[in-house]
Amino acid sequence: MRADIVVFPGSNCDRDAEIALRAALPGAEVHRQWHAELDLAGTDLCFLPGGFAHGDYLRAGALAARSPALREVRRLAERGALVLGVCNGFQVLVEAGILPGAFQANTSQHFVCRDVHVRVETDRSPFLHDLAAGDVLCLPVAHGEGNFRLTADEYERLKGEDRIALRYCLPDGGDGPGANPNGSVMGVAGVLAQGGRVLGMMPHPERAAWPEVGRADGMRILAAVQAFAEGGCR
Repeated sequence: MRADIVVFPGSNCDRDAEIALRAALPGAEVHRQWHAELDLAGTDLCFLPGGFAHGDYLRAGALAARSPALREVRRLAERGALVLGVCNGFQVLVEAGILPGAFQANTSQHFVCRDVHVRVETDRSPFLHDLAAGDVLCLPVAHGEGNFRLTADEYERLKGEDRIALRYCLPDGGDGPGANPNGSVMGVAGVLAQGGRVLGMMPHPERAAWPEVGRADGMRILAAVQAFAEGGCR
């Protein structure tokens, strides 16, 4: 299996992603690639990391979405490979039109950096096939523009197509005050493209992939893709 991490000027989670993927995918080739020299031939998983790509000028992810690298990422997704965009990577996928929606500043108008709980809404994705709808994960967030927006029609379409991957929740899996850290519509924390092979999510699984320190829920997402790449996952 081969995993490639796209590095933009301003990315700051690419090293975390590399270390976590090496731990989650034993035996896999894991590479960081500069966006201007991107070669995704043979890639099974493309990871768009967190950070502030191109300084998040104009809007978070807007300039990176217009990089030639995103044409390569789009082609990769179209041929059925896996794409995971985390935090700023999620924003880039949205700005590129690979995933629906838009992002605004957190409703608090403050940068949010803390652990949150998210509820799995579907297992119809290679990233989530080892989980079940209703499972609760504890993952960290770190963002200032994490307020994910959808129109009413977009939301209903994604819900009807089972493409809402994760929602913010309370530790017991329920909804309530304090569950949503940024004001995202209906508490949506992650969404899927058609077919489930592209996942965008605001929480950072690569920062919660370490059983040694009691933070391993992210490993349940990252490790799940190896079975798919080896032909053992639907």
